[in-house]
Amino acid sequence: MRLQSPWAPRLADIEASTADRLVLALADDIIEGRLKGGDRLPAHRDLAWKLGIGLGTVTKAYGIVERRGLTRSVKGRGTFVTIHQAHEGRQIDLSSNTPPAMLTERLLARTLTVIAGRIDADQLNLYAPPTGHLEHRRLMARWLGTLGVPADPSCLVLTGNARQAIALAFDLACDRQGVILTERITYPGAIALACRRGHRMRGVEIDAEGMIPEALAIALASEKDGGKAVYLTPTLHNPSTATMGTARRQSIVDICRRAGARIVEDGVYAFAASGLPPLAALAPDITLHINGLSKSLGPGLRIGVLALPPGMMDKAEGIVRDMPMQPAPLSCALVEEWLASGVIASVQKDLGHEAARRSRLAASILGAAGLITDPAACHAWLPAPRDDADELVVAAAAIGVRLTPPASLMVESEDQATGIRLCLGGPSFDELTDALSAFAGLLKNAQYVAVGRHRLR
Repeated sequence: MRLQSPWAPRLADIEASTADRLVLALADDIIEGRLKGGDRLPAHRDLAWKLGIGLGTVTKAYGIVERRGLTRSVKGRGTFVTIHQAHEGRQIDLSSNTPPAMLTERLLARTLTVIAGRIDADQLNLYAPPTGHLEHRRLMARWLGTLGVPADPSCLVLTGNARQAIALAFDLACDRQGVILTERITYPGAIALACRRGHRMRGVEIDAEGMIPEALAIALASEKDGGKAVYLTPTLHNPSTATMGTARRQSIVDICRRAGARIVEDGVYAFAASGLPPLAALAPDITLHINGLSKSLGPGLRIGVLALPPGMMDKAEGIVRDMPMQPAPLSCALVEEWLASGVIASVQKDLGHEAARRSRLAASILGAAGLITDPAACHAWLPAPRDDADELVVAAAAIGVRLTPPASLMVESEDQATGIRLCLGGPSFDELTDALSAFAGLLKNAQYVAVGRHRLR
C-alpha cells in the first residue's frame, strides 16, 4: 500500500509557464512547512489529471524541485519531501544493532593502569598462533563457561569479531555444494557472508519462538546433495527478538542429528538468556558456537570466538593460517581484567536494565502498531508486507531516521513477509525518543493501520 499524498494540488498564481507555476507552488508549500519531510508527492499521472496539465510538464517540474534538494525520487516508490533533513541537519541511526554505551573513559583509564605492569610484550613482538594465544583461548573458554557453553580451549578459535567467526563456521560446516538453512529472515551480516563465500542459503519458516522444527525437518529432507548446516540464533533472534524455549532447542538438535546436519549457533545474545541451555550444551558434537563481546560490552571491543566440536581444529587452523583473524592482545588483556574483577558481569547487568528501558519506550510509542519487543533486546521488530516496509524505510530516511533495508534481512528475495527492524541501542535516549516518535507519525497514515498485524505465523 502506498503512502497517500497530503498535498492539495495547485498552481502558483503568477504569470509564468505551467511548469514554473507548479515548481513555485510545490517549493512554497515545502519551505513554509505545509508539506513536511517524508510526505509523498502525488504520482505524476494523478497530478497531471487533477490539474489538467500535461504529464511531461509534471515530470519537468518534479525534476526541478528535486535538483533544488527539496524532494527525493525513489524508483518504483515515488517522490518524497526531504526538506526536514536539510533543516534538522542530522540522521538518527536505527539501522545499526549496537548496545547502548556502557564503558566509560574512567573505567578504561583505571583498567589500563592495572594491566600496564603485567601485559606480555611478546604478544606484540611475535606472531600469534593461527587460532590465537593459548592463554587468550583459556580466558575466552572461562567466559563462555559463564554462559553455559562447554568450551575446551584446545577447540577454540579466536577471531577479530563475531562476523569473522561466522564466516569461518560456514566454511567449516558446509561445502560449496551444500546448503545453509536458516530462519527466513535473519541477521543481514550472515546473509551477506554466505553470498560472498559462495554458500547457498535457504530460508526456513519461523514463528514467535524462532525456527519451526517441522519446517526445518521438511527442508533438510528435501536437500539430497552436498553437506547441510543449520545457522540460527536461538536467543533474541535478530531481527524478530524471538527466543527458543528449552523444548524447541532440543527438537532442533534432534532433527539436525537425524539429518546429519551440523548446527552453527549464533550466541552473541546468549548472555541475556538466563536458564536456557545453548545448543552447544545440548549437542556439543555437532554444534559450532559463535560468540563475541561487541553485543554484551561494546562494539569497539573486537573479540570473536568460535567453539568447535572435537576433531575440527586441524581444518580450522588450515583455513586461518593463510588469513589470520586473531583479536588484538590489548583487547584480550582488558577482558581478562574485567572478567576477574567482575566488571563484565556488572556491565551486562546494567546493559540489561538499559535494554529494558529502551524496549519499554519503543512499546509505549509504537505498541499500538504491533511492534514486537523483548525487554532483554536492543532491537524491536515491526512485521509488514514487503512493499509497505520498503516504502516506510524511504519515508523514514526523508525525515532523518535511518532504518535497515528489509531486503538485507531476507534469505529468499521473493519473500513478501518481512518487516522493519528498529535498533534501539545506538542513539542517546533523547534521540531514540525523537526517532521513534517521528516514525510513529509516519504510521499514523491510514494506509498503514494494518502494518503491525502482518505478524510471524
